[in-house]
Amino acid sequence: MFAIAGVVDHFSDAVVKNPIVGQASKNPELHEWHTNELDRLPGLKFMRTLWVCNVAGGPFPFTATKPGSTPLGLEEAHCEFHITPEEFDEVAAELGRSLDHFEVPPREKDEVLAAFAAHKGEVTEGSMASA
Repeated sequence: MFAIAGVVDHFSDAVVKNPIVGQASKNPELHEWHTNELDRLPGLKFMRTLWVCNVAGGPFPFTATKPGSTPLGLEEAHCEFHITPEEFDEVAAELGRSLDHFEVPPREKDEVLAAFAAHKGEVTEGSMASA
C-alpha cells in the first residue's frame, strides 16, 4: 500500500504539470481541473491508490463514486473531461515514468500499465461522444 501510494503521489503531481494533459493542456476540461480543482487532488490520489491496489489484487477494494457499466465506473468519472486517445496515452506514459522513477520491476510495471490500458475505451468514451 505504501509503495503504491508513493507511485500514485508522484504520478498525480506529474500529471498536473504535464504540458499535454495538465495545467497547460489544450483540452479546456483538463486545463480547468488541473488549474482550479486542485483542492480535490488529495482525494483523487487516495482514490487512485485504492484503484491500483484493487487492480493489483489487494489489499484494499475500490468502489467507484459514480458507478457505471463497469465495476470501477471509469467512463462516468472521465466523460466530462473529453479525454482523447492521445491524451490517455500521455497519461499512461506519465504513469510509466513514475513507475520508472521508483524502479518498479519490469513485470510489475507491465502489469500496472496493462491494467491501466485495459480501460482506455472507457476513459476516452467522452471524447468519442463529442466527436
